[in-house]
Amino acid sequence: MAAGTAAEAQLPKDERLRCWERDQAQLKADVIELDTEEWQSNPSFAGLERVGGVDLSYVKGDDTSACASLVVLSYPELEVLYEDCRMVVVNAPYVAGFLAFREAPFLVEAVQRLEQHQPGLRPQVLLVDGNGILHHRGFGIACHLGVLTGLPCIGVAKNLLQVDGLANDELHKEQIRELQAGGDTFPLSSTSGRILGMALRSHAKSTKPVYVSVGHKMSLQSAVSLVHSCCWYRVPEPIRQ
Repeated sequence: MAAGTAAEAQLPKDERLRCWERDQAQLKADVIELDTEEWQSNPSFAGLERVGGVDLSYVKGDDTSACASLVVLSYPELEVLYEDCRMVVVNAPYVAGFLAFREAPFLVEAVQRLEQHQPGLRPQVLLVDGNGILHHRGFGIACHLGVLTGLPCIGVAKNLLQVDGLANDELHKEQIRELQAGGDTFPLSSTSGRILGMALRSHAKSTKPVYVSVGHKMSLQSAVSLVHSCCWYRVPEPIRQ
């Protein structure tokens, strides 16, 4: 199933949203929130050799021109093995909660190009600049990419998505201040008490956390540990690169 077709993007708004909600619900049923790979069971991630990062960056002042990027780094050295950066035209409108229908098709295509031309460099996990199950309907862009590519995926966001009782209020700011060292975390709990992700002080010199959530085929504990191990600065290297 595609992440969103060009035809859907041209539909009237109400009809388009109904299509997107339907597609999102169908894809969400395939999300796996557990470790599925052998390397995930080892505290040092022995067997993990390639970590990917994806992002879509917009030209300043233009919300239709963007650069879709996929970078693959060696692990644990974090040396760049592969880069694919292409300018794309983004036609689907931005709708809160449906970012993947706007951006994911270009990132899926980047993964497909890699699999076609350099299959030996296929990443074993993708770090996504965005959210996973920390989302309005529990299915952010990291989940979307994970299900469509079949790869383990982790959402790593720079800002807190304020959903399901989560708020960037004084309590949240106090919790951030209590993160003393690199690797310190606190859970992001929904109104119902479900943990949707973790705030992670990713580097000792960074006072702002990143927000880690499960995308696909990865437990939250493993996701947080891997993201921290990829941080030389606040943003993990696969996404920073």
